[in-house]
Amino acid sequence: MSGWVKGLALAFTIGGMASIASAEDRFGLGSPATEPEIAGWDIDVRPDGVGLPAGQGSVADGEGIYLERCAVCHGEFGEAFGRYPPLMGGDGTLKDDRPVKTIGSYWPYASTVWDYVRRAMPFGDAQSLTPDETYAVVAYLLYLNDLIDADFVLTQENLPKVEMPNAAGFVEREGHDLPPREPCMSDCVAAVKVIGRAQIIDVTPEENQQPAIE
Repeated sequence: MSGWVKGLALAFTIGGMASIASAEDRFGLGSPATEPEIAGWDIDVRPDGVGLPAGQGSVADGEGIYLERCAVCHGEFGEAFGRYPPLMGGDGTLKDDRPVKTIGSYWPYASTVWDYVRRAMPFGDAQSLTPDETYAVVAYLLYLNDLIDADFVLTQENLPKVEMPNAAGFVEREGHDLPPREPCMSDCVAAVKVIGRAQIIDVTPEENQQPAIE
């Protein structure tokens, strides 16, 4: 390669680097996150209650808010409508073929119930509940599952202390004392027993069964 070609290539390289630097200065891409911006995203609540904001809500107040904002999907008493999930009941069903997973039967921590209600509910209007309204709604949900009394007032301090029936049904993946489990690669099952068969459903109709089209 001749000297003038090398010089031209070097000039293009330097010019390109200068263009990138000037573009960054000109467009001002990126900026440090401000404290209000961080606070808007940092709303998660841990199982031990860390992250819960100050506030309180009673079962009585929660009933009114729930009926107005939640019952249209989940029913007046958490029994659910249509394909929306139920929020109460299901005791002792987790080992059944069709377990009913509700706040009372499945959820391990009351604090994470609060976290989910605040972040994702009401459906279509998420994060519209104030902290006090969220405490009240969660208090009513816990009451529906017979976990607290009707006169209970839920607060930042007592919410993590509510004992959930299925708290022992979960295993921490980090720091647990269980021995490592190796996958079985051969001779795992002596014999396979067929206990059921899928039903054959002809989803494509025959030509003489085509629906009439007007």
